[in-house]
Amino acid sequence: MSKFVAFGEIMLRLSPPGRELLLQTPKLDVWIAGAEANVASGLARLGHDVGMVTVVPDNDLGRAAISGMRANGVDCSGISFSGNRMGLYFVTSGAGMRATDVVYDRAGSSFAEAPASAWDWDRLLAGADRLHLSGITPALGPVPAEAAIAAAEAASARGIAVSFDGNYRARLWESWDSDPRSVLTRLVQHADIMFGNHRDVALLLGKDFGGDGEDRRLASSEAAFAAFPKLKLIASTARHVEDADRHRLSARIDGRGEHAQTEEVLLAGIVDRIGAGDAFAVGVLHALRSGGDIAEAARTGLALTALKHSLPGDASLFRQADIDAYLAGGLDVRR
Repeated sequence: MSKFVAFGEIMLRLSPPGRELLLQTPKLDVWIAGAEANVASGLARLGHDVGMVTVVPDNDLGRAAISGMRANGVDCSGISFSGNRMGLYFVTSGAGMRATDVVYDRAGSSFAEAPASAWDWDRLLAGADRLHLSGITPALGPVPAEAAIAAAEAASARGIAVSFDGNYRARLWESWDSDPRSVLTRLVQHADIMFGNHRDVALLLGKDFGGDGEDRRLASSEAAFAAFPKLKLIASTARHVEDADRHRLSARIDGRGEHAQTEEVLLAGIVDRIGAGDAFAVGVLHALRSGGDIAEAARTGLALTALKHSLPGDASLFRQADIDAYLAGGLDVRR
């Protein structure tokens, strides 16, 4: 079985317990986090051969992150030690009409300071059939932006497929003199699978897409396929927020000349929405790597992202049996 490789920063997420405000009481829950790390952990939990490529500081925080990834079944031989600090971010969960809020503390992290020359892609991509990247890495600054581009170019040069999750983070891009459109275009041109919606495509192409719902998704996908010859699939979710505890969610995958659209599901009693997009990517990639078509991939992606809303922390920790149970529709106690 060929290996799936994810490249990006492993962080620690710190959150106040329950629905408290940040430091309302002097307690913080801690989880291993990071978009690419979440995808790596989720796929490994579903039985895929997965490797993580990143750098962490050689201290208790870095080693705890590696231990957590290994516990989920991720090959950590591509993780190296360098630098002095772990990237952090703080999440204050929303409640009722109060939205979830994020504070980043990632500047100067070990990963953010690792130059493109630090990565031995001959070794790190050996045996891989797919490299997964996200738009968060280049948003961290010019050094990680060049590292992400070098990673995509290295995969393309070796005939390795690239999947890319837009994950646009305005607060990160706005923290430096950035040009997101230019940088992200250089990454997407190497991808065959893109996770993103009409807003991501609008940013890449410098144009807006009118209309509503499925028509707008279709128009943006067709424009992206015309602009990026390597691109084969665009996977996205549509979310309607009623309040912090009730969202409506659907999934869609567009291909060249085909598409799959799910029904909308109601998510009530949400525990934690952070990482739900990564869970969607896990579900789509899992189904495709298991031989499923785009309709199955859309259903599986929606199932896993729905399940993730029930779980605190960033990563999807579910197994195939959990996906099967969700799709079967049984919500009674399993005894």
